[in-house]
Amino acid sequence: MKNIVIIGGSKGIGSAILLQQLESNKVFNISRNAPEITHPNLKHFSLDVLKDTLPEIENIDTLIYCPGSINLKPIGSLSIDDFRTDFEINVIGAVKTIQKYLPVLKKGNNPSIVLFSTVAAKLGMPFHASIATAKAGVEGLVKSLGAELASVVRINAIAPTITETSLAAGILRNDRMKENMVERHPMKGYLKPEEVANMANFLISENAKSISGQVFEMDYGIVTFKI
Repeated sequence: MKNIVIIGGSKGIGSAILLQQLESNKVFNISRNAPEITHPNLKHFSLDVLKDTLPEIENIDTLIYCPGSINLKPIGSLSIDDFRTDFEINVIGAVKTIQKYLPVLKKGNNPSIVLFSTVAAKLGMPFHASIATAKAGVEGLVKSLGAELASVVRINAIAPTITETSLAAGILRNDRMKENMVERHPMKGYLKPEEVANMANFLISENAKSISGQVFEMDYGIVTFKI
């Protein structure tokens, strides 16, 4: 049984990861809102990662930082505060949690970190300037820390395309928009949270012990293929 810390496990992809990991691991969830379930393997801390002091946790094997944002506006409508907010949520929050828990994580069993990027960090997409900039920072962090921690802790990122979560509800708000999103992807689909959770489960497992410093596109072909 591993000790897994999930930041943002009450919603969306984080919730899917949490539910999957509870089957066989002890999970410490840190988020503003509690998950909608209770489980003997779950311990929850209600707090704002960016503002509050992170709790002390004695044993950690895996750290998964899930918070993200979808702030889609033309560049002329984005304020400097928009850029700051997206960077804080996606990069600074990840850095804060890594710095807090790294000393404990280094002592863990096959210790690993998973962060989240987006396909928009590689594929130029209109109105994504703020979030793509922030997620590019996440990818830089993964590369740099992958090298720095190579002999001690593995770190990787997942870069999903649009995923059916509450965060993306405005983009997938009716059947027509969902159909259009399917058609935009060469492989004719978009992600469910459980698919992303499966990738996270692989990356923290012994099966991925040779993998670090990588960003994995889960893109249904939108970055990879032109058809």
